[in-house]
Amino acid sequence: MAAIHELLKQVQDPALRARLTEEYDRLAQNKKFGLVFEEHLPECTPLYGMKIKKGGTVARKAAKISDTFTVVKINGDKVLCRNKATGITEEIGKDELVAIAEFGEPIFPYLEHIDSVENAPESGLWHTLIEADNYHALQLLEYLYPQKVDCIYIDPPYNTGARDWKYNNDYVDGSDAYRHSKWLSMMKKRLLLAKRLLNPENSVLIVTIDENECNHLGCLLKEIFPEGNICMVSSQINPHGVPHRGDFSRVNEYIFFIRFGDCVVLPQDATESTKTSNDEVRWLMFRRTNINNVRASRPSQFYPIYVNKETHIIEEIGDVITPDVDRFSVPQRDGCIAVFPVRDNGLELLWGVTPDECRKRLKGGYLRAGQYSPNKPQPFAIQYLPATTISDIESGKITIVGRKPDNSVIAVYKDQKRILPRTQWSKPSHDAMVYGTAIISEIIGSKKFNFPKSLYAVEDSIRYFIANNPNALIVDFFAGSGTTLHAVNLLNAEDGGHRRCIMVTNNEVSEDEAKSLKKRGYQPGDEEWEKLGIARYVTWPRTVCSIEGHDVNGNPLKGSYLSSDIPMSDGFAANCEYFKLGFLDKDMVSLGRQFYEILPLLWMKSGAVGKRPEYSGDAEPQMLILPENRFAVLVDEACYSAFAAEVRQYDCIDTVYFITNSESAYREMAQDLGIRDSYQLYRSYLDNFVIGARRDRT
Repeated sequence: MAAIHELLKQVQDPALRARLTEEYDRLAQNKKFGLVFEEHLPECTPLYGMKIKKGGTVARKAAKISDTFTVVKINGDKVLCRNKATGITEEIGKDELVAIAEFGEPIFPYLEHIDSVENAPESGLWHTLIEADNYHALQLLEYLYPQKVDCIYIDPPYNTGARDWKYNNDYVDGSDAYRHSKWLSMMKKRLLLAKRLLNPENSVLIVTIDENECNHLGCLLKEIFPEGNICMVSSQINPHGVPHRGDFSRVNEYIFFIRFGDCVVLPQDATESTKTSNDEVRWLMFRRTNINNVRASRPSQFYPIYVNKETHIIEEIGDVITPDVDRFSVPQRDGCIAVFPVRDNGLELLWGVTPDECRKRLKGGYLRAGQYSPNKPQPFAIQYLPATTISDIESGKITIVGRKPDNSVIAVYKDQKRILPRTQWSKPSHDAMVYGTAIISEIIGSKKFNFPKSLYAVEDSIRYFIANNPNALIVDFFAGSGTTLHAVNLLNAEDGGHRRCIMVTNNEVSEDEAKSLKKRGYQPGDEEWEKLGIARYVTWPRTVCSIEGHDVNGNPLKGSYLSSDIPMSDGFAANCEYFKLGFLDKDMVSLGRQFYEILPLLWMKSGAVGKRPEYSGDAEPQMLILPENRFAVLVDEACYSAFAAEVRQYDCIDTVYFITNSESAYREMAQDLGIRDSYQLYRSYLDNFVIGARRDRT
């Protein structure tokens, strides 16, 4: 039921409860324009391994997780609990209970090391798999990488009406009156967190979905991301079709691409049937188009470009015009028009690069004055060749065959034309059965995971946006069988990239397995239960085997990757850490007694460079200097002088953590050391989750 109904149940006066219910039902009939759904459905997460304590929220492991209790008293192995809905108290065995986190409640996560695979010891590239409920994992990632993620790819549950996804740890089926609201509520909470991860200057969110929630999801995305450029693609994933009685046989799914800032769809190699030579490359608009890229956001990218009125040739790149200077007061050049990155309505935006870089591109012939519109406030459209095209020129993929009078290059595709991907995909390599299910079966010898994505469909989806970003950070918080990390490793192997992937998945077992395990006396959290969950049985084995190039039995993988002819048995030069998300006691963190538990978070926040650091001392160190991981930690602020002297010996350290309760001491030390990124522990950690919880409740 909706959250308001849960609250109404707690009203003791029957007459008042009935009156309030009647009034709520009346108001609920008034619909607003747009997507209407019950946004505040209660959502709970079991925290297996979290200590049960007085005043905490718990639920029975074997019952509905939304049926919650408050712990009144603990008597040894027995716990006196008060039901939050009915107010009835009862005594329950401690081993029958699990601690619960309710939506909007502050949590303080840490990462428990489970396993790792290292197939490139000389490389600093480390991917991450986090076993967790993705909502709490996203809260953690917001602390680690706010506005730093380049690409998010997710394949959420499709809500087909079958019992194929869970809400509050219980399967949702077609008979649930709140089925669509639950799905939309679940997605909205996670997409709002995802929004805070994405780099607003240049990033993309990719979401796959089927026809059941396609329209709803489209409306939700427009509501959450009004600043994004949203496009939907239809992708054929099952050429044989999935028959439905009395309906069309479904062969496709849909993919939403939401682009932010300067993110554009990159061209791809044309198919054999459309390859042509000597086609000129495409020039792009030099003025940034996103309304977030206003003049004040990056003053160094607002300056005049002087274009000759008669010849239409760029003659000079002016200097930066500071925000306090009116552009109309800038001196003119004889015979030239000063062109600024301004929309027709007068909104002042930015050029793509700084003046110095602009001059270099003009000198190289990669900048030109394009279309001339004499009746517009800015009569010339300045055009440029992007860095990816320049790179292709330097590598020989694109040839310069001449230059125009303004010195701009005439460049053509040497071997084949590159075209923009179309909105209808029907590639044989995107067949989910052949290149999804079959690959999983080859690696783990089981069809335990239903409907995995084609490896090449995922690779193409992300390639179209991050092919020119070899250091991109990619996140998948519905990781499933682990296709996204597999695709990132393949893309890196093909072009020498150093992209990093973070996957998040729960460790759920199937409904049939859950019934069987319960009959045998096992409960969630038991080892026999956990080892059959998706993270441990599918996602992690696939990750290890694809990186090392063998199946779960140690036999070399057969065949080669379609997109590159790289033998699967070669594996990948990559490493990955496997963590389980755990939860800390706030008071223990405040007292500074959780240093070892938080150390992996500090490693990740610093970029996950190099092998995860471990400290085996009996007592906390006074400091940790970790140049191989590019960060350092001052534990005892009394040792600052020695700490600063040692940190200054390493140019590679660009993140420093200061453990101190004094705000002024932190600022003084951070300013003196002058490191790029510095943080006060444990204040930044605690504040992030307390403030975040307050914000998420609104």
